[in-house]
Amino acid sequence: MNNTTGIPQEVLRHVRRLEIRAGRLVNDIFAGQYNSTFKGRGMEFSEVREYLPGDDVRSIDWNVTARMGHPFIKKFIEERELTVMFLVDTSSSLNFGSRKQFKSELAAEITALLAFSALRNNDKAGMIMFSNEVKKYIPPRKTRGHVLRLIREVIATHSRGRETSLQSALDFLNHIQRRKAVVFILSDFLDSQYEQALKIAARRHDIIAIPISDPWEHRLPAGIQLLMEDGESDLFSLVNTKTYAFTRDYQKTNKQRKDNLASMFRRSGVDAIFAQTDTSYVESFLRFFAERAKRFR
Repeated sequence: MNNTTGIPQEVLRHVRRLEIRAGRLVNDIFAGQYNSTFKGRGMEFSEVREYLPGDDVRSIDWNVTARMGHPFIKKFIEERELTVMFLVDTSSSLNFGSRKQFKSELAAEITALLAFSALRNNDKAGMIMFSNEVKKYIPPRKTRGHVLRLIREVIATHSRGRETSLQSALDFLNHIQRRKAVVFILSDFLDSQYEQALKIAARRHDIIAIPISDPWEHRLPAGIQLLMEDGESDLFSLVNTKTYAFTRDYQKTNKQRKDNLASMFRRSGVDAIFAQTDTSYVESFLRFFAERAKRFR
């Protein structure tokens, strides 16, 4: 049944559950973590003035100094309001889960947590939803109703039989978001040929990748036969996990993929928080916040 807004009641109930859970986490656990991690990372140009004894020589504007014949420095002020962007993968491979939730549901839950953290700190939040191409862009705003809309869109949007194009999403981000933003990428990263676009985006923005996976993507249950469907191509294959060689090679291949992904993030200057559908992400996020706060102290 739909309400007067045309939104299914099931979606509204899901949004409400996520709002309650995210609100509790933000208030009880993440209250100061988000603020100490991201506030003060952005600096906005204010003015150029003459150099005074005691000023940091690294702030000298050499172009103006050369023109004027004596030292001038650039002054910056801390940006009090951040822009937070969510790049959310809606491709079919996210519609999978072997435990208590699908990968897409975990993406929605993490989006809710981070969006309400941004709202609490008076930051704007926007979203780019993508699969094989950009599907929807929601410009940044900072109201509770806007945050609820972001969560609702993640819950309700599914792209059946669609592949993933992270490059399309990153190119779009660089085109529409000129000023520096904190960017969370929520995806299973089942894609290739996007590393250069990621490096370009990371030079402009503060990017945090959140690879989402399911335990079956790392280790299949042993001793059975499975009929498996590729969600992005709609192709089926019969998998036999009764043989040791198969399970060994499967685990090795997926471990190598995770290691390669982590290496690419480091090369690109991107932080990462790995999340999995069968484990709590709270500890991972707290550890990430603590490490970043220490790094920028």
